[in-house]
Amino acid sequence: MTALRKHVRVQMGREEEPSAAIIESQSMKTSPVRGVERGYDAGKKIVGRKRHLLVDTQGLILAVLVHAATISDRDGARLLLRELVGRFPRLIHLFADHGYTGPLKEWIKDLLGWDTEILPKEGQESHQKRVLVDSKPVLQLVSKGGFHVQRHRWKVERTFGWLIRSRRLARDYEGLPASSEALIQIAAIRLCFTRLTPFRSVVT
Repeated sequence: MTALRKHVRVQMGREEEPSAAIIESQSMKTSPVRGVERGYDAGKKIVGRKRHLLVDTQGLILAVLVHAATISDRDGARLLLRELVGRFPRLIHLFADHGYTGPLKEWIKDLLGWDTEILPKEGQESHQKRVLVDSKPVLQLVSKGGFHVQRHRWKVERTFGWLIRSRRLARDYEGLPASSEALIQIAAIRLCFTRLTPFRSVVT
C-alpha cells in the first residue's frame, strides 16, 4: 500500500511523502455473532468498531487502526499516531475536527512534531464581507451559516466512501480488528492500482 501510494502521488506531480494529513474516524456496525473489541458509540448510536484513518490531502491512506467504538476519537488518535514516529519525514501539518481538541494537540506536537489545525464545525466557518461603518467600507468576518463542505475534511470522508464500496467493508464482519485493518489496506491497494492504470478505450 505504501509503495503504490508513493507511485500515485508521483503520477499526480507531488512528492512521494506528504507534508500534510487528515485524521478522522468512522463507526461501523459489526457482525452480531463474531468479533472482539466491540463497543457502543453513544454519539452515533452504533454498536461496533471504529475505523481510524490518517490520509494525505488526496485521500490516500497513510495509516489505519480498527478499535472498539467505545474509545473516543482523542484516545483512538493516540493509539494510531504513537506507531508513526519517524515514518513520515515530510509531514508537518495535521487537519482534524473538533473531536480532537484539548491536550491531544500538544501530545501530537511533542511526539511527532506536527502542528494540528482544528477545522471549524459546519456553519461556523466565516468569510470576509465589505460593510459600511460610518460611511466607510470595512472588512468584517461573517459566518456563512447553513451546511457547507468543511475544508479538507471532505477528502477523508470521500475515502470512507471509497472503502464501503467494497462489500466486505460495508460493515465489520471480521473476528479480529487486525483482519479489518488488512481488508482496508487491500481496498486501498485496489484504489491505487485503479489510479495507476490508464483508461483504455473499448473497440467495438
